[in-house]
Amino acid sequence: MSKVAVVILNWNGAEMLRKFLPSVVKNTNNDLAEIYVADNGSTDNSIDVLKSEFPSVGLISFKENYGFAEGYNKVMECVDAEYVVLLNSDVEVTEQWIEPMLAYMESHYDIAACQPKILSYHDKAKFEYAGASGGFIDRYGYPFCRGRVFDSLETDNGQYDMPTDIFWASGAAMFVRRTVYMEVGGLDARFFAHMEEIDLCWRLLSRGYRLVCVPESKVYHVGGATLKKENPRKTYLNFRNNLLMMYKNLPSDELVKIMSVRSLLDYLAVIFYVLKFDFPNAKAVIKARRDYVSMRNDFKSSREDNLRHTKISKLKYRYDFSLILQSKIFGKTTFTRLVK
Repeated sequence: MSKVAVVILNWNGAEMLRKFLPSVVKNTNNDLAEIYVADNGSTDNSIDVLKSEFPSVGLISFKENYGFAEGYNKVMECVDAEYVVLLNSDVEVTEQWIEPMLAYMESHYDIAACQPKILSYHDKAKFEYAGASGGFIDRYGYPFCRGRVFDSLETDNGQYDMPTDIFWASGAAMFVRRTVYMEVGGLDARFFAHMEEIDLCWRLLSRGYRLVCVPESKVYHVGGATLKKENPRKTYLNFRNNLLMMYKNLPSDELVKIMSVRSLLDYLAVIFYVLKFDFPNAKAVIKARRDYVSMRNDFKSSREDNLRHTKISKLKYRYDFSLILQSKIFGKTTFTRLVK
């Protein structure tokens, strides 16, 4: 049994495997980690490509597409390793990318998960949207990163090269203790995709674990390989799942006030899309809110369970400001300016 299982979840991504899997095979220490591709019921030639071109890579084959969340939940039942790396299929890894994260986890037993520094594959001098150098959220649930605030991506000048505690680790390259992942229930499969890693991280933090970014480890992420950033389906999932995440995890004394403000902010987003004549995304936000309301009762037991297991309700890296106000009104578009 290897210490680490690196698992790439694949769905109809034969060309992605051909393009990015070679870097994973080349730069992953075989003495430390085994590499797997978990196929989510692909209908292309992904499995044939894997078997013929990457014989050293293990295959976990599912008969249907379980999505990102449930796909990885099922992966955890299939691998036998102390740590699992959830790695997107559009990530290029660098030499010795595993070693710094493993060493950090091995010397800090209160850390449940970590992530590397994530840079853009298309512009390798800049941080990448989905994780950058560690994630945080504001008072109203809007995520941001060291290196990324909304769509503003910073150039990597080494300004975020120190390891630091974070609120969320990116699902694009998350290094997690397998037993702890399973202990807290894993990713919420009802989300299907988007925001599920932040929801998981919130549960981990509230139960007393730490999360860290280890920038000594570095990867390059394409991003948007499945759904482009302005795709209405992605907008819908991000808004709906963010609301469900907030409902599941907010302390009772904050829930009503925070969700009331979020309602206002979401409808301001609708107006913003309408003014841009982007009616599909405006409709996506409206649908997300309606579906959140209709689904909320199904998440009541999850909320009660989360609150019952909460050891820390006031989480340090959930910042007590409005990201929209600070960035859009006051022009603070870097992490350093936001938290100064």
